[in-house]
Amino acid sequence: MNVIEFISTHLSTLLALIATGAFAGVLAGLLGVGGGIVIVPVLFFLFQGFGVSPESAMVIATATSLATIVPTSISSIRSHNRKGNVDFDLLRRWAGFILIGVLVGSWLVTRVDGTSLTVMFGVIATLSALNMLFRTGKSALFDQLPGKAGQAAIGSGIGFFSSMVGIGGGTLTVPTLTLCNYPAHKAVGTAAAIGLIISLPGALTMLILGTTPADAPVGTYGLVNLIGFVCIVPLTVLFAPVGATLANKLDATKLKKVFAVVLLITGLRMLLQLSL
Repeated sequence: MNVIEFISTHLSTLLALIATGAFAGVLAGLLGVGGGIVIVPVLFFLFQGFGVSPESAMVIATATSLATIVPTSISSIRSHNRKGNVDFDLLRRWAGFILIGVLVGSWLVTRVDGTSLTVMFGVIATLSALNMLFRTGKSALFDQLPGKAGQAAIGSGIGFFSSMVGIGGGTLTVPTLTLCNYPAHKAVGTAAAIGLIISLPGALTMLILGTTPADAPVGTYGLVNLIGFVCIVPLTVLFAPVGATLANKLDATKLKKVFAVVLLITGLRMLLQLSL
């Protein structure tokens, strides 16, 4: 099959993946949310629409999302570092623990049933949405970060859970750091760097060690859908500045609450699908 035949045969899939990348890019620039929290549920439902089982759709969505985070996080790190918002001291303290969590989590993804990952993502998405909706103030619960043992637990936990559900560091890292009285702008910049520590080894583990499901969509190697990766990444990078421009013209706070409601519905829908 040549390129033209491939495109004509899978045109609807390609257009849907391109739209996913554009949507994730706009939201990332507009609301400052990580692409993974958008890409995973969209791919989860999209793949099912093309005949993939929910279990297979979830593991492939998780792995593909992590792969897309690699190039976008590199771009984000450069941008935040120019503003001095990446805390390299914290990264040095946490990197090893994050990596351990990622390797364990991403290895488990290649072994566990996709249903478990769906439950985990649904719970994390629901809690993230509730945090956006109701924790509107920036007051911290703690005066500072915990000691070495506590930070080791936080780092490994962020790496583990993020790799298990295909998200970068932002969804879990930013709320955790701000709860510990950490400057919000540095939390976002540092989370971008943590996203690379999570996504690169996680995606490689799932690509190399993952067994491609029998009902996987075309272009899937290991657990990573490479066609999805190629379609999503350029559009995410291209449309992130569009979202940032819109953020200067629109009320981002209200839009973030709208997104939180959509995310809440998505998380609950994923959980309810398992009970039907």
